[in-house]
Amino acid sequence: MGQGRGSASVAVVIMVALLGLMMADQVYGATYTVGGSAGWTFNLDTWPKGKRFRAGDSLVFNYDSTVHNVVAVNRGGYTSCSAPAGAKMYKSGQDQIKLVKGQNFFICSIVGHCQSGMKIAITAT
Repeated sequence: MGQGRGSASVAVVIMVALLGLMMADQVYGATYTVGGSAGWTFNLDTWPKGKRFRAGDSLVFNYDSTVHNVVAVNRGGYTSCSAPAGAKMYKSGQDQIKLVKGQNFFICSIVGHCQSGMKIAITAT
């Protein structure tokens, strides 16, 4: 009888450990550096392609804060390259932003930058 209980205990411990690892990924999410080694810069519209983003994942925006910023906008702000009143602006040069479920839009609000392709649209599941 002792052998059967030991095997079951080991199986339970392994299952709990695996479940904990799976949940940790969901709680903490993945971290993506926008633009890769080039950072937050122009012509990034293709950067999100091929990546699978989830709500809770984080985007890291690395850039020169003396010449750029990051603004979280809605679809209208993304399309028109304008930051609506009350939009959240980041300007540290090393911003980390968590994605929400659905569409997430980001632009650089420095005059001409968004229009020159410094913007991204990301859908998180």
